[in-house]
Amino acid sequence: MNSRERLLSAINHKQPDRIPVDIGATPSSGISAVAYHNLVKYLGLDLKNHVYDVIQEVTQPEMELLEMFRVDVLDIGRFFNNYEGYWHELELINGVPGLYPLWFNPEKQPDGSWLAPGPTGEYIGKMPAEATFFDQIIFPYVDGYPADYNKISHDMSRVSWGGFGFPPYDRMDENDFWKLLRETIIAERYRTDKALLIGVGCNLFEWGTFLRRIDNFLMDLYMDPVNVNKLLDKLLERHMDFLVKICDAVGDIVEVVKFGDDLGTNTGPFMPAEVYREFFMQRHKVMCDYVKKHTSAHTMLHCCGGIYELIPGLIEAGFEIINPVQINAYGMDPERLKKEFGTEVTFWGGGANTQNILNRATPQEVKDHVRRNIEIFSKDGGFVFNTVHNILPDVPPENIMAMFEAIREFD
Repeated sequence: MNSRERLLSAINHKQPDRIPVDIGATPSSGISAVAYHNLVKYLGLDLKNHVYDVIQEVTQPEMELLEMFRVDVLDIGRFFNNYEGYWHELELINGVPGLYPLWFNPEKQPDGSWLAPGPTGEYIGKMPAEATFFDQIIFPYVDGYPADYNKISHDMSRVSWGGFGFPPYDRMDENDFWKLLRETIIAERYRTDKALLIGVGCNLFEWGTFLRRIDNFLMDLYMDPVNVNKLLDKLLERHMDFLVKICDAVGDIVEVVKFGDDLGTNTGPFMPAEVYREFFMQRHKVMCDYVKKHTSAHTMLHCCGGIYELIPGLIEAGFEIINPVQINAYGMDPERLKKEFGTEVTFWGGGANTQNILNRATPQEVKDHVRRNIEIFSKDGGFVFNTVHNILPDVPPENIMAMFEAIREFD
């Protein structure tokens, strides 16, 4: 099988010739700039460190490394930032030089922190001294919901997750962007046999937390459902306008459309299943149904945390793939997940616990851990190997290599 066939086989719950692998096809299933820097140095490679997710400080891995690790899927955004004029050099984390998008110009403060201005000119992100990612610092609706949503685009641009765009969407203001998107992806598809993924975001719960702040929004689900529904209706309206354009442009070209909405924590979901169903499931279903009706792509939800109780609702909403499968969270035991949901959803992740195994265990312990997970998840397809979220700065390169050795040995 080639990479595209391998990935589609797994998604269709058929046993591929080997386990399909993803590292770097999304900004929440890739590798931090620090870990990438250390890995490249360990391997003795001369590869540049392109930090394309400036909030999480996540690198776009070079193709040489992806080929070495037999990665089967690519983020289409990488085809839109591959010219020299896109990048400039910065060193935000001590000892880790990187290339950053030209539009990203954080300013170092006397205390060693960095403040990053957004499109409105306000500082919308802060990296504290000695930290490795940027925090959101503006919550536009923290003091209450607006009377109307005539300025919601402006309000969303004041949030770091809206103001710092991922490729290709940081080029949306260019003339004929949607035509450029289609023509570029068609051309690149002929140059690779790897599967192609496009992230669309379209977050609902998360945008509530970004705008209102998480403590307020969680209380609002119970105390102010009227305003919650008004906000979610407006978000869905905006998301659908955007999704229609995406589906028209590349719906017949990409294999996966990735949504995002983190609904869980280490100790379980943010909300009971009935609250998810009341506010979010039907709106998720509207978006998934549109993708399925108007494209040939499969639907993925990036959703962190212990979401075991929510998975039936996510499946009912139409998500075919769950990522990153946080196996270290409450209720997320691999055997239980595979047994109960393995025929209904593809697990894209769960291959290696990045929170306290990949970063702290010995290489042999990492290999044993990875092998156990892939033995459980890979049976009868329905599995794409990926780490649990990004490979973090404290992960030693020896353990990254041990992880990939375990995959290769299993095959």
